[in-house]
Amino acid sequence: MSPELISILVLVVVFVIATTRSVNMGALAFAAAFGVGTLVADLDADGIFAGFPGDLFVVLVGVTYLFAIARANGTTDWLVHAAVRLVRGRVALIPWVMFALTGALTAIGAVSPAAVAIVAPIALSFATRYSISPLLMGTMVVHGAQAGGFSPISIYGSIVNGIVEREKLPGSEIGLFLASLVANLLIAAVLFAVLGGRKLWARGAVAPEDGGVPGRGKASAGTGSSTGGSGTGTGTGTGGTAPAAVAVRPEQETGGAEGTGIRLNPARIATLVALVALVVAVLGFDLDAGLTAVTLAVVLSTAWPDDSRRAVGEIAWSTVLLICGVLTYVGVLEEMGTITWAGEGVGGIGVPLLAAVLLCYIGAIVSAFASSVGIMGALIPLAVPFLAQGEIGAIGMVAALAVSATVVDVSPFSTNGALVLAAAPDVDRDRFFRQLMIYGGIVVAAVPVLAWLVLVVPGFG
Repeated sequence: MSPELISILVLVVVFVIATTRSVNMGALAFAAAFGVGTLVADLDADGIFAGFPGDLFVVLVGVTYLFAIARANGTTDWLVHAAVRLVRGRVALIPWVMFALTGALTAIGAVSPAAVAIVAPIALSFATRYSISPLLMGTMVVHGAQAGGFSPISIYGSIVNGIVEREKLPGSEIGLFLASLVANLLIAAVLFAVLGGRKLWARGAVAPEDGGVPGRGKASAGTGSSTGGSGTGTGTGTGGTAPAAVAVRPEQETGGAEGTGIRLNPARIATLVALVALVVAVLGFDLDAGLTAVTLAVVLSTAWPDDSRRAVGEIAWSTVLLICGVLTYVGVLEEMGTITWAGEGVGGIGVPLLAAVLLCYIGAIVSAFASSVGIMGALIPLAVPFLAQGEIGAIGMVAALAVSATVVDVSPFSTNGALVLAAAPDVDRDRFFRQLMIYGGIVVAAVPVLAWLVLVVPGFG
């Protein structure tokens, strides 16, 4: 049995044990990375740790730390109320506002995970307050980021168009952008209809202070608790992955004399400034989102220690373990050539249309665990030989690969999916993890073949 096949079978075993034995999948993946890396791939510790996603670790910790402080001092509640007033109480519009916001951020040059890191915590806090499905809100944020992700001036668009030019393939910058935009917009529309969007429209307008729940009085800042579980180990427990209920002090009461929402105070104003600074630092100065968020959180913690005392405990530690472990194992797969081995095997198939759909599936499956752009950078060159035969249109093939490799970023093992999972307050993280995993599996199964049928079979380009 080849080393590459062994590494794939071990990954399957990791999934089975995590699902049936209630062991954190990340811990299993670290053990698998050690075993396969040492015994099969002949890697030392440095080679195994080369796949550890240090940047994602800092992003997950920094962003959840900063927004835990924002929840504790009532800033996220203020933002939720402000959003409701902005759309005149129509909470059904908020998922689309979040979709458009993340799409605009990525279209003008934000890296997709950075846009999701900025928007997801606010969006999911809103979902908790107004009884909107967290799966709907989280996936709308991610699909919004991918909708704008291939504009001609975006990071993803620039990279893929550069690869196409380097490989001397026909390309269409606008065609690539529109393919991703339309695909994610259609998916978002289906999600909105299936995951409660029609009920949100039927609810009509709500007052910001009623919490969005019929018969409920004014909502207190940061209330609610989270239930945990076992499953894959992403629930609450000693890791403190879900925020604890925060007591409401007099200055945090909602309403006020005019009933216009939560009042601003110095701590909230400073937190809002910190959130704006995060956006400006990431988008304007290309600073790392995780390091910037940690720095801002430390400044707020120093100035208002009472609000921030429990924030470190509310960082999504079990989610961090889960994601970092799985991605470290994927790094071992990349180091030992398993992904290249699979891609070359498909690229050698003599039937171009069959090879095309298989490459789309490889892009989707691998991207659910690894870098979307990275896998496209590997697969587009593998498609060159059969594209040169003229039976497959290059523009349609590149667009299909781009769509297949990015819509799966809703997977909880991808950067964007991990950010959504970590950012969700007051949810059963076990249940939310399973929902994201099931939805990610549906996307992996359905989207590549649909993209192939629409973009490749007609022979565009």
